[in-house]
Amino acid sequence: MKASPADQNELLRLQAADTRLAQLAHATKNLPQSAELVKLQPEVEALRARWIAATGELEDARAELKRIESDVQIVDARAKRDSDRVQQSASMKDVQALEAELASLAKRKNDLEEIELTVMQRVEDLEQALAGVEGERAELGARVAALEAQRDEEAGKLEVQRTALAKDRATIAEALPADLIELYERQRARYGVGAAALIRGVSMGSNVKLTESDLSDIRRAAADDVVLCPDSGAILVRGEDSGL
Repeated sequence: MKASPADQNELLRLQAADTRLAQLAHATKNLPQSAELVKLQPEVEALRARWIAATGELEDARAELKRIESDVQIVDARAKRDSDRVQQSASMKDVQALEAELASLAKRKNDLEEIELTVMQRVEDLEQALAGVEGERAELGARVAALEAQRDEEAGKLEVQRTALAKDRATIAEALPADLIELYERQRARYGVGAAALIRGVSMGSNVKLTESDLSDIRRAAADDVVLCPDSGAILVRGEDSGL
């Protein structure tokens, strides 16, 4: 393949842009904030599980307290009804039966109120426990939000660089012959490097000094011949400091 030395030299700018684009992609994918967020995820999930469990316990305790309060109201209503009937009844037998039931209701109410106090204390303890978990979640949530904001800010800066560089890269590529770009892209896809400079006999694509036999072959090539690095497969770009 033939290509002017100037066009071949432009491949070095193209390769530099591609190398930097790969670095930016790697940096974006491996932001330190992202790694920290991954480390925090088990703690986030554990706190969420604790919050769900604490919330469930509190809801159960509150439901139990509500049932007890309802039972107390029922006992009070029956006691009032029986008291009214005692006042209205003329039968001693009925009065004695009602008074016995009132005594039973009083004991029942006393038992319920003791249970109610116990459950109320449990509700209070569970509320405090839940508040503690919610405090931990809020603190951790603030840390996560701060890391996410830092991550997004850094990713945004990298994206600005990537967008500008991608535009420059496209401009360089559009100015070069299609067949030269096709070869460059093919070699880059195969070997990771599409073009590299030859500096004092060393290929920058492989960082290996070429053999005298390889250098002799390159010396015999015309200036507009496109030559490939025997080690890296990259297009070798020759210049005044190539050591030929």
